[in-house]
Amino acid sequence: MKQLINFLFEVGMLKKTPRTGYQFLGSGRESVAEHSFRTAVIGYLLSQQEPDADAHKIVLMCLFHDFHEARTGDHNYVNKKYVRVDEDKAVRDLSKNLPFGDDVISLTREFNEGDSLEARIARDADQLDLILELKEQQDLGNRSAKDWLGYTLKRLQTESAKRLAQEAMNTAYTDWWFEKKSDWWINGPGDDKNNPV
Repeated sequence: MKQLINFLFEVGMLKKTPRTGYQFLGSGRESVAEHSFRTAVIGYLLSQQEPDADAHKIVLMCLFHDFHEARTGDHNYVNKKYVRVDEDKAVRDLSKNLPFGDDVISLTREFNEGDSLEARIARDADQLDLILELKEQQDLGNRSAKDWLGYTLKRLQTESAKRLAQEAMNTAYTDWWFEKKSDWWINGPGDDKNNPV
């Protein structure tokens, strides 16, 4: 039980570990844990578009893919030009006393190799989370986000991820809640329980 609790404390570090690319983008911020959460949701959503995919495996890959960053921190594209991170060693070390450690290691390696259908989908989920973040920053006025989006969109491998990304590019990040044609924004909620917000 002690090893499990230590593992949970370690994974908790991901809530405090910032994604470092935002310092170069100039706006936005999120933790590795926040990124992993939505990546897992996206992975599940994409798995439903692929009948031959193992949804459980994809979601676990998405949750596990950045575990090493609890020990190494997040390294963005600029950092990686100068710093080599031994992700495999970090994953082996954090998994060595866990009863499911072999699963963490094998799923992380499969994700990094990117050969299986599940790994391609999980990697697309990872990129789609970034695409959604960049689209939000672009909508908020960050001009650099548009350039970053161009490169990130090219990393997608599956057709379902490409379709989802295209829809994201055509959707304002506020569309899910801000119904601009709604009378509610002028007259207030009144007694109509079907109005948004």
